Amino acid sequence: MAFGLGVLRLPSRDFWSMTPRELFCAAEGVYGLAPGAPSRAALEDMMRQFPDSQGST
Repeated sequence: MAFGLGVLRLPSRDFWSMTPRELFCAAEGVYGLAPGAPSRAALEDMMRQFPDSQGST
């Protein structure tokens, strides 16, 4: 709501009539494309760099 009414400054009627896809596209227009998920190699690299601690429950 803060994005639609505040950032986009949409009238409430227009905001509530938007589909989630339309809102998502509007957000991409303002903030740019969302980054994709990391690749398997990138995920494995992060897991090596930041291993889970062995003592946590």
